[in-house]
Amino acid sequence: MKIAIVILNWNGKQLLEKFLPSIVTYSDFANTEIYVADNASTDDSVSFVKQQFPKIKIVQNSTNGGFAKGYNEALRHIKADIYVLINSDIEVTDGWLKPIISAFENEPNTAIIQPKILDYKNKTKFEYAGAAGGFIDKFGYPFCRGRVFSELETDLQQYNDEIEIFWASGACFFIRSSVFHELNGFDEDYFAHQEEIDLCWRAKNLSKSIKYVGKSTVYHVGGATLKEANPTKTFLNFRNSLFSLVKNLPKNKLILVILTRLVLDGFAGLKFFIELRPMHVLAIIKAHFSFYRYFFKMLKKRNKSPKTVGYYKIISIVWQYFILGKKKYNDLLK
Repeated sequence: MKIAIVILNWNGKQLLEKFLPSIVTYSDFANTEIYVADNASTDDSVSFVKQQFPKIKIVQNSTNGGFAKGYNEALRHIKADIYVLINSDIEVTDGWLKPIISAFENEPNTAIIQPKILDYKNKTKFEYAGAAGGFIDKFGYPFCRGRVFSELETDLQQYNDEIEIFWASGACFFIRSSVFHELNGFDEDYFAHQEEIDLCWRAKNLSKSIKYVGKSTVYHVGGATLKEANPTKTFLNFRNSLFSLVKNLPKNKLILVILTRLVLDGFAGLKFFIELRPMHVLAIIKAHFSFYRYFFKMLKKRNKSPKTVGYYKIISIVWQYFILGKKKYNDLLK
């Protein structure tokens, strides 16, 4: 298999300087090439890579189209069997590629894989963006093994397994190139945040398998918990989650789930209001108006044969977490 490790960059010289060495050192795997996909940076990150890492290939996008458009444009110019989409703030470890590539080689129907993602700042903890594999509840709220809302578990090797998941983190996202292009890549209307969930859901609707491989470990700086998020992230997360529901829910569930979700988002706004975070309340309101604006456009993108199996692990993560006080993934299953 030919493997392309693709790092999306925008004005990220300091991150590239810090984390490229681990990627170069631990990615000496057969038929593997490393690329930096640059989103029209205005700093000297491109010249830095050319000078310090001459073997790394560079794809330069004409504009900063965010995560979705940035990868879509770059991957049109990269030929490989497996794309490894990896954030510029990730440190990889010795042997991180081998167990995942082995899974692809042995499982033809497996289309997408993510490794174990731990916190770079506290390497005993799972990291918010992906942890040990992602799921969504009945109303489209995402959660992970190892991370429920802002509650992060300690890594005690409890998730060193290999399991089917619903979505893989965009922070470190392995996908067969054939599947990526069959699905026309990420939805560029998302700009950033949750476009990987939508892509995974669309892959599920093609009966593709998505897996977590716990024998591979990376460390992510991240830190984008909802409590720490700026209002723009709040806006994108709430709006884009609604986009995914419209595009991918089975027809018989669409109206009820969307209406219920809008009410639940209202309660989230009330929580932000009580916490004296008015900009986040405003972000949710803006997210809903943007959702209404794009509603019919998203409706036209609906999958013709959405599937009911496997799109939620828990009926309501909001109820489980805030009402029943269940803070860990394994507690949710009881």
